[in-house]
Amino acid sequence: MRDLQENQAKEIKNKDIKGLNNIYEQILLAKTRLAGIIHRTPLVYANIFSELSGCQVYMKFEQLQKTGSFKIRGAYNKIMTLTDEEKHKGVIASSAGNHAQGVALAATKASISSTIVMPEGAPLAKVKATKGYGADIVLHGKVFDEAYQKAREIQAETGATFIHAFDDLQIVAGQGTIGIELIEDLPDVDAVLVPVGGGGLISGIGVAIKQANPKIKVIGVEAEGAASMYVSLKAKKPVAIKEVTTIADGIALKEPGKLNYEIAEHCMDDLVTVSDEEIARTMLTLLERNKQMVEPSGATALAALIAENNQALRTQLKGKKVAVILSGGNVDVNLVSMIIEQGLMKAGRYLRFMVSVPDRPGNLQKIIEVLVNQKVNIISLEHFRVGSRITLGRTEIEFVVETIDFDHIKTIKKTLEEKGYTPVIV
Repeated sequence: MRDLQENQAKEIKNKDIKGLNNIYEQILLAKTRLAGIIHRTPLVYANIFSELSGCQVYMKFEQLQKTGSFKIRGAYNKIMTLTDEEKHKGVIASSAGNHAQGVALAATKASISSTIVMPEGAPLAKVKATKGYGADIVLHGKVFDEAYQKAREIQAETGATFIHAFDDLQIVAGQGTIGIELIEDLPDVDAVLVPVGGGGLISGIGVAIKQANPKIKVIGVEAEGAASMYVSLKAKKPVAIKEVTTIADGIALKEPGKLNYEIAEHCMDDLVTVSDEEIARTMLTLLERNKQMVEPSGATALAALIAENNQALRTQLKGKKVAVILSGGNVDVNLVSMIIEQGLMKAGRYLRFMVSVPDRPGNLQKIIEVLVNQKVNIISLEHFRVGSRITLGRTEIEFVVETIDFDHIKTIKKTLEEKGYTPVIV
């Protein structure tokens, strides 16, 4: 199998279309293996994002896939190709969470043992879910690449088969089944936007899409703080970036896979990046307007369509049918809470401010009356009678309130000032 994979990479690197044809054949085989195992996830038209982007946007809901991510496709396909001897020795993988869950579930279904090495900072929800699917968990390193090295060490000791998260022909083939479903559900699609980490997803989808219709645009989207594929394309070879810093832990990788790079270079028409803030804003809009909970990496591709810095992309795709992969929904609830609060604040719908008043009965009531008259919903308030900024006989009150927009905030601030208060926004 390794020789087959290396041959594919060489053929693709030499621009031999035979290499892509062979990979497409593996995707078709994967489709057969996965029948009855995975969900055929829905492709849903997105009104709000179509309005925001000027495109006809369709979302592929892979966050509704088994284990909450597309990763089960590649993991299950790979494990089903193992020999009996390989199954007997078990499997090992390294992952920030989604691949881990896919491998764990696939191994359990095949009645074989699995060990997963995860970064120490992996979301608790993903760690618990992976363990729940039957895997033994080892926490090691700060990022995926360090967990990967630890997994390789354990593999050398145990003889278990390593299931790579992306740089593997059968993993690519499994992920490519998404492309087949897309074409079957929306044959006249003009472009497909795909989140990019190690490259397994976009390389599989890219092959499937280009085999169906070479004119369909395949566009990759990376987080700004983990743009390893972008750097590699500039260097014309897979290279590692020094560090990754992004909330999108599912695509926080220092270096793309060799096979994935070769395929992406051939099949990918464009590659753009988005900031963590843009990803978070998209997550919030999805939750509020579409009632869909996705993780940061799952929102990355969609974020590209509404990101201010990607006006050129929207111009290119204006009026066209665009499919976007929502790749996963395994998000830590603590992160969701922070994203919601920060998102509301940046949208002018959440305000925290301090005001100083004489420490006498009735003053708090007067401020509350001002806020109520401005149709403000008070979430919380707190008194501070002692502090470096507080003089004797006065008290500071911190308010957290819900607002309508930034104009509403300006009106509230102006009204408070007219009543003799000096609000300090914090």
